Amino acid sequence: MEVSPFPFLNHESFASLFTSFQEQPDQKRQKTDPVNSDSTPFRDILSSFLSFDEDDNTKSQSQFQFQSQSQSQSQTMTDGFYPIDGFFQEPDQKDPPRPKRARTPNGPDANVSATASEASANGGGGGARRLWVKSRSKAWWDQCSHPDFPESEFRRAFKMSKSTFEFICSELDPVINKKDTMLRLAIPVRQRVAVCIWRLATGEPLRLVSKKFGLGISTCHKLVLEVCGAIKSVMMSKFLNWPDEERMTRVKREFELVSGIPNLGGSIYTTHVPIIAPKVNGPAYFNKRHTERNQKTSYSITVQGVVDSKGVFTDVCIGWPGSMSDDKVLEKSALSQRASRGLLKDIWIVGNGGYPLMDWVLVPYAQQNLWTQRVFNEKAGEVERVAKEAFSRLKGRWSCLQKRTEVKLQDLPVVLGACCVLHNICEMRNEAMEPSETGFDLFDDEIVPENAVRSVDAMRARDQIAHHLLHHSFADTGLP
Repeated sequence: MEVSPFPFLNHESFASLFTSFQEQPDQKRQKTDPVNSDSTPFRDILSSFLSFDEDDNTKSQSQFQFQSQSQSQSQTMTDGFYPIDGFFQEPDQKDPPRPKRARTPNGPDANVSATASEASANGGGGGARRLWVKSRSKAWWDQCSHPDFPESEFRRAFKMSKSTFEFICSELDPVINKKDTMLRLAIPVRQRVAVCIWRLATGEPLRLVSKKFGLGISTCHKLVLEVCGAIKSVMMSKFLNWPDEERMTRVKREFELVSGIPNLGGSIYTTHVPIIAPKVNGPAYFNKRHTERNQKTSYSITVQGVVDSKGVFTDVCIGWPGSMSDDKVLEKSALSQRASRGLLKDIWIVGNGGYPLMDWVLVPYAQQNLWTQRVFNEKAGEVERVAKEAFSRLKGRWSCLQKRTEVKLQDLPVVLGACCVLHNICEMRNEAMEPSETGFDLFDDEIVPENAVRSVDAMRARDQIAHHLLHHSFADTGLP
């Protein structure tokens, strides 16, 4: 039967349609119709939906019934409106809800595995709960974590030996260890630490980290920040701190054996780590020197560090914008505040020409007109090179510092601090590096400060040290 569209109907045909519907010889319907017989066509149509057989009167009335007709309902029907509450069944007569089934995506990457956790026998709310988890391959990590995995391959992947890796895991275990739940098993501590270290060591994007360890991308990002935060809070106070009196005496002695300069407590250097242009206060992070060198717009943040004679960091200052010069970063660092309180008395920190000459900062001569000045600059350069080589190993070991990272600007200081702590652990444990990793070139051009000399006493002390070096056989007589 073909049904015609309604727009062709006029008023007469529309009324006749309902009139013909009224005149159907259905006596049973008229007898059991709960609506008045002299109703309008609309009322007759409604009565057809409310009709029921006389033989099944009891059953039909239990399923479809009107509510008790109060005076307000009667008035409502008289006005031409009909109550709709009676068209619905009572709550206990409704059909039980159909459980929803999880949609299974199509395609080769849509493999999913369902794990069911049964409710406990004594617990309430019974029934099994199903959790759908995307299956990912962990073959690479399972191979690396196997006891028979070669030491050389492990060192190449994580930039440290297995023993150092296990040592870091044992230090972080009380902080990052998680418990299993009813829905899933917790990620082991070793895998958590491995995700973070491999990400720092390779600098690979999170999607590749996800494929290596069989975890979600967001999970890997969360693990990196979590482990870096744990390294900063738990291990920094142990492995990156200012030397005590006994250790400082040893550092001074070792530096003097190398350079002949007395009371050297450290070597300072400032490097830049490239970042993505920030949306807020972007010009402050613009690095003019790197932009001119690379012919590409560059943004960076600074990392200032002081190292001892073995290249171990004893103080770091991280996070100031890349447009700031080295002397401005030094002024705002905690090291400068420590010196202003008199805690660096009888201690020299050697830096390059980008730092000013102060009572506790020793820098080379700007002009080398005299032999004493040339000798001093050579020996001071050897001490300053200790810090520069330490930063070279830092960036060579943790490749994430060599290129722009995906880490947000507010989280980057924690990540960089974790890199410095891990560097110290590797240096203290004599972790060897590949020759290709140790030769990373630093491009941090020096900017001579406007006020290069800020202490007359420091000038005199530097002249005395220069004469001491020349007249006590520390000078190289082969200089032209």
